[in-house]
Amino acid sequence: MGDYYAAHLSAERLQRCYELAPPRVQQYLEAEFAFVASRLRATDAVLELGCGYGRILRGLAAKARQVVGIDTSPTSVQLGRELLRDVANCQLLQMDAAALGFADQTFDVVVCIQNGVSAFKIEPRRLLAECLRVTRPGGRVLLSSYAAKFWPHRLEWFQLQAEHGLLGEIDWPATRDGVIVCQDGFRATTFGPDEFRALAADLGVVCHIEEVDESSVFCEIAVAQGMSFDR
Repeated sequence: MGDYYAAHLSAERLQRCYELAPPRVQQYLEAEFAFVASRLRATDAVLELGCGYGRILRGLAAKARQVVGIDTSPTSVQLGRELLRDVANCQLLQMDAAALGFADQTFDVVVCIQNGVSAFKIEPRRLLAECLRVTRPGGRVLLSSYAAKFWPHRLEWFQLQAEHGLLGEIDWPATRDGVIVCQDGFRATTFGPDEFRALAADLGVVCHIEEVDESSVFCEIAVAQGMSFDR
């Protein structure tokens, strides 16, 4: 699906998806950002995975010392650089979240929100291991997906995207139980609390699960001294 976003939902097309989001979806997006922002300190170096055109990077940069956003789409990264050229403590890079080009323990906070753990189509264990590897002791990793109660609003939003030609027509018989399928090959799944807990346990870390705004499920992992995570 990372290739789908790079090919079909990057730069201005991705920006349009957020512009047409209905009010309840806007509330979800704002609540998700507010939760992340509440976890930041002014001295933090922050990495956002799947930043797109930098939708939340300006807000993160206002809360932290340094912010880096990565995305696989070169057109999204280029648009983000243009939109954020006045933000001195913000950098956008084209990079794969499965193979981060950063040294161990580079960041204080690593953020992968809005269902990136599913949307990236990267093996979740590999994704989380990379997040943990580049996080300093005393730092934290924040992952999020959709809450079950948000399903009707999420479906409405994706239907709007399809109606505007940003996604293929929704395959209604195949769309159910937190999975949205479109006739052009797009498929969006969900990562629930039990899956987050199992993923953290598989890597030997403890996670805190919190539902925010009845729209997001957050998995928060505090990185302790002595943790070691290889590529």
